[in-house]
Amino acid sequence: MRHIFHNLGKIKRSLEGKYLFLFLDCDGTLTPIVNTPNKVIISQKTRRLLDLLSRKKNCGIAIISGRSLDDIKKRVGLNNIIYSGNHGFQIEGPKIKHELAVPLGYKKVLQCIKAQLKEKLCGVKGVFVEDKKLSLALHFRLADKRQLTFIKTVFHESIILYLVKNKIKIRPGKKILEVIPPVHWDKGRIVLWLLARQVFALKKKNILPIYIGDDVTDEDAFKALKNKGLTVFVGETGNSKADYYLKDTKEVTKFLRLIMDLKSN
Repeated sequence: MRHIFHNLGKIKRSLEGKYLFLFLDCDGTLTPIVNTPNKVIISQKTRRLLDLLSRKKNCGIAIISGRSLDDIKKRVGLNNIIYSGNHGFQIEGPKIKHELAVPLGYKKVLQCIKAQLKEKLCGVKGVFVEDKKLSLALHFRLADKRQLTFIKTVFHESIILYLVKNKIKIRPGKKILEVIPPVHWDKGRIVLWLLARQVFALKKKNILPIYIGDDVTDEDAFKALKNKGLTVFVGETGNSKADYYLKDTKEVTKFLRLIMDLKSN
């Protein structure tokens, strides 16, 4: 991967004269990751930038988050952008509102798993279960490292029967384990779907998708947009499918400011 700001000449040339469709993760991308998800706050500076960019005629924005739709909408708080919650299972924005269909009985299974996890892990400090309506997230960032083996064992014991019967899928993340619907859908597919919709709506092909994310779940989008757009990993260089990287959320804001300046000129 190459650093965005070490390749500015090439980047600027690729942005010129294009309609830019920005796909942005939230936690770890627009805002630093914190120990408890409900304490995440997007800075006024970043929110202002997103607002200004979303008002440009040659720029569109979609927030692609693992958070629930209601949660991500509340935290970003802007009207004229697209929100995709639960890794693409929920979508809402201007002239669009959709929730992916899940198998009959799936939500009941989620509640059973939730009850098991809460019962078996009630005595473990630093662990909590987040119910996102279409998925469950087991957070253990604050847990004692000596408890991690036990936590993961309890998780797998609670989901294994449903997993082998294809009633659920599981997805790992940063200090998190998630239960998601057993359907063939991810951040890569939602990005391609939204991109195709935008191409059709604008009746033009000169659209450049830009995806910025930091998590394992963002790798599906990096793969889907290979040779189709600009993909940016947030964090230290590592084993990512992205073409470029930014070191942290501050550099993400700096890059968004660069895009804003280019579009203003």
